[in-house]
Amino acid sequence: MRVECAISPDADDLFMLRGLMLGRVDPRGHEFVVRTADTHALNMGADADPATLPAVSAISVAWYPRLADRWQLLPHGGSVGRGYGPVVVAPPVDGEAPTLTSLRGRRIAVPGTSTTAYTVLRLMLDEFEPVVIPIVPPERVFEALAAGEVDAALLIHEGRLTYGDHGLVLVADTGAWWQTEVGAPLPLGANVIRRDLGPETIAEISAALRDSIADGLADREAAIGWLLRRGGPLQTAAAVDAYLSLYANEDSLDYGEDGRRGVEELLRRGVQAGLLPGHPPVDWAP
Repeated sequence: MRVECAISPDADDLFMLRGLMLGRVDPRGHEFVVRTADTHALNMGADADPATLPAVSAISVAWYPRLADRWQLLPHGGSVGRGYGPVVVAPPVDGEAPTLTSLRGRRIAVPGTSTTAYTVLRLMLDEFEPVVIPIVPPERVFEALAAGEVDAALLIHEGRLTYGDHGLVLVADTGAWWQTEVGAPLPLGANVIRRDLGPETIAEISAALRDSIADGLADREAAIGWLLRRGGPLQTAAAVDAYLSLYANEDSLDYGEDGRRGVEELLRRGVQAGLLPGHPPVDWAP
């Protein structure tokens, strides 16, 4: 079977699929094909015409309630922030970082209103004007800040490591706030698989994807070199290594009990705040 996997072009997603992309792990008789899109586009694509759906897709965890009827959450491939997460950054004011409350009612660039980062920021700051700036190309959000099109930006993926290069300062870390508020890691991205593939095929694909993640973790140095050769906003091995340490690690092999609790709590709080629709219990694939 041809298994199309829709993922982001970011280092963590590519790292986890590298084993299958390079034929390093057993595909369980399937042909894995990878395509990339930015996070918001992936969320929209997973809610599109059934005839165009990939078999597996990366999505934002906060978007899952809208997809639960057609997709199962895979127990691996997630990005989890343990005390860290997407960051709000801004130009300094009189040499100091502005406070989050000072941004109430202001224009904040967001990577998409379907993202987990946006949902968490809405829990933190009840009133602001979101300006959607996709993560591709990655420099666009920094150009918008420099031009004064927005007052601050909510950064996901590699941007959380590179904002200082653009003269920006940290206003708030959503993952640190979440850890304090909830006492659990913040689930950000997830991989989902189509229910209509059936239990046997789902189990086969899930096992192959898990093996691919394990292969990357076991062959980390070579994987970092492969990512650098592909190009991207992170230009050094140290920068890629730091990013993978955040979002492609042992948590990516399995959310663990506390990671699953973080998923449930994120969705519960989102529903309670009126930001997310109600949903059935989270259904985890094998």
